Amino acid sequence: MTETTNPQTAPPRAAKPLAIGILGAGNIGRPLGRHWVAAGHRVTFGSRDPGRLVPFVEPLGDRARAATYAEAVEASDVVLLSLPHPALDELLDRLAPRLAGKTVIDATSPIGVSEDGLFVSLLGPGTTRGSRTAERLPDASVARAFTHFPDELLWSRGTQQRHFWGMGIASDDPGAREVTQGLVHDAGFVPVHLGGLKESAALDPGGVLFGYVSTPAGLRAAAAL
Repeated sequence: MTETTNPQTAPPRAAKPLAIGILGAGNIGRPLGRHWVAAGHRVTFGSRDPGRLVPFVEPLGDRARAATYAEAVEASDVVLLSLPHPALDELLDRLAPRLAGKTVIDATSPIGVSEDGLFVSLLGPGTTRGSRTAERLPDASVARAFTHFPDELLWSRGTQQRHFWGMGIASDDPGAREVTQGLVHDAGFVPVHLGGLKESAALDPGGVLFGYVSTPAGLRAAAAL
């Protein structure tokens, strides 16, 4: 499929360059960081060992750098959580005071596999990852995004087929929703708002959108919006 853009469904890009901290420079954080640097944002990739990120960060230019988790948070107005789920709650407890007043986009996945081989959320029924993060960060504005889309496609679909594929998001906060929509757009996707964090189970493992790739209309149909 050639590059496809649908300007009627793609909202405006982020209004101004943002300072973004990415906690976890792995299969999700790296492609999204590359998209955002290319869109003109400043990105700090946070890691337990910033030195190991130097070969990745240096080719991105002077709008990208590597730092510790705490340094990445301090340098940023928007923070993406993209580290492995088992490490998330401990890190949130440690960094909660530093995250106060910031927009936090949770892209982590509490993924497990049931006895019959189906993906399930490790949080169990009735609790979404977004609502759990918001509980741990009461002074931050939390959104959920980049969770259902296969991470190996984040770079290719966001560059070769810009603004064709839908990306589900959820948030209780209008400001966080606006920021997240802009960054979804700047990553090359079309945001599809699914509702509040308590209603975001569709984005979690086992949800109807988990692993699902489609157009914005296809996401809305699958989520019965």
